Order: sequence, then structure tokens, then C-alpha cells
Amino acid sequence: MDKQQLIQCHERIKPFIHNTPVLTSRLINEFVNAQVFFKCENFQRMGAFKMRGATNAILQLSEGQRKNGVVTHSSGNFAQALSLAARSLGVKAFIVMPDSAPQVKKEAVKGYGGIITECESTLEARENTTKEIEQRERATFIHPSNDDDVILGQGTAGKELLEVQPDLNYIVTPVGGGGLIAGNALAASFFGNNCRTIGGEPFEVDDAYRSMQSGTIETNSSTNTIADGLKTQLGDRNFPIIQRHVDQIIRVTEQEIVASMKLIWERLKIVCEPSSAVALAAVLRDKKLFTGKKIGVIISGGNVDLEKLPF
Repeated sequence: MDKQQLIQCHERIKPFIHNTPVLTSRLINEFVNAQVFFKCENFQRMGAFKMRGATNAILQLSEGQRKNGVVTHSSGNFAQALSLAARSLGVKAFIVMPDSAPQVKKEAVKGYGGIITECESTLEARENTTKEIEQRERATFIHPSNDDDVILGQGTAGKELLEVQPDLNYIVTPVGGGGLIAGNALAASFFGNNCRTIGGEPFEVDDAYRSMQSGTIETNSSTNTIADGLKTQLGDRNFPIIQRHVDQIIRVTEQEIVASMKLIWERLKIVCEPSSAVALAAVLRDKKLFTGKKIGVIISGGNVDLEKLPF
């Protein structure tokens, strides 16, 4: 993937996405002893950065493929993103969701026009159900994070951020499936001025941290984290980009995630989900690294269940 592809991707999706605001907080800057610029993807359509990649992936399909629709398996933001992107482009979206997915997320997917098929909440069940729909409907499978067009779409967030703050020293993102950090690492290398990319990840699901150490894609045996959007693992399309372009991954505790989420709510006056707060938690955990620097932090989304706030 090259610079020109990312530029073309951004032009392609611009009519269908928001160029989200960049906010700062004097108090957070004082905490960190650095300048922190928050790229607020919680203000994106459907409330998360995933709208970018989903839109780009559908726009890259042929007319014939679009006619048969798209399919994915997701219990959260990508299910909503693909449903809304598909509706905006007049395409059917088949969404496989585990029966354990929160009702509020199922309702959101239906509200965006997604056609839901429920299955058991195992990866095997999700993949098998998706394959059945692919064959039956001749729909095109779009992976939430391990897809070149999705990765490029997610990278447009970092491109927009660097257009506003071209001399950032770091871009920091949460790490789940790896699409966001891979795309933004490409944006940092193409458009930044010696801008480095760092990931934040919970200790409870530190597969990306371990993958960077071992050089192979690791998995998690347990997923006991409040950051429910980060329970997925890296893929063979995004991992090589992460290896090449990501400096390091900083792990954070559950308490640090909650404290950072609270800080964003209190000081920026915006709604962010726990997964989004992981990036700020990483900055606060390793303040020495960031002292005196200009840091871009991607707030990845704001789709939080208000009945289950951790504070």
C-alpha cells in the first residue's frame, strides 16, 4: 500500500464520512507535560472510525458484487459501520452477530438496515455462519480489520489529523484487530514529519504486544477487559504493516483505562467508549516518553452502553 492509494481512498470516501474535529485540553496537556491533540472519531457517522474502512471496502467492489451485498461477522462497531455504509451506497448488508451481543448493538445494526443472523458466540460459529451466507447470497465477505481496503480507510483518520497538525511527533491509537493502528501507521509514515506510531493495549488482551515480541500472530486465552472493542486479534494483512511501522505497544491496566475514560468525559466533555480511552491511558502510563512532544491521540469511538458506565 502506498501514499497515492491512501490519498485516492480519502477522496473516494469523503462524501460519505465526517472530517471529525480535533480537540485539546489544557489540563490534560499539563498532566502529560506535552501537547495532546485528540482526533474525535466518536463524532464519526455511526459513532466510530470503522465507518471509514467499511465505506472504502464497499466502494471498491464491482457492480456485480454490490448487487449481491456484503457480509461480515461482528458484535459491535463494524457491524454498525458496514450496515450504515451499505445503506448509504444502496447495498444489502448481512451481519452475523453472536447471540450474546448486547441488545442495544443489535437494535443499532437493524436501525442502519443490517440483516442480522445470530449464532453461538464462538469464532468457529461466526465464521461458519458467515460462509453459509456467502455461498447462499453470493455476498462478498468484508473483514472488520484484516482487509487492505479497510486498513486504508482507517488510515484516513490519521491523514486528516496530520493535515491539521503536520508536525506531530507521535500518533497513538488503541489496538484490537489491528486495522486502525496499521492504517494510521501508514498515514504517519506517508504524511508525517518523522512521526512515530504507538499502540495502547490492555494487559488483559495483550496479544499485539506479544506478537511484536515473538514475530508471529499471538492469541489471547482470556478476554477479561472492559475494552470490549479490543478483544480481537491481528491478521496477516495488518500485522506486517504493524511490524514495519509501529514503534511500540504500551500495555495498560483496567484501572488506568477507567481513569482515562473518566478524564476524557470530564475534561473534553465528550462521550468515549472504554476501548478509546486505552490510547490516552498509554500516554499517561509512559509520560516520560512523551514529555515536551506533540501527540495525536485517536479517540476511536463513542458507542458506550450508558447503563454500564464504569464510574
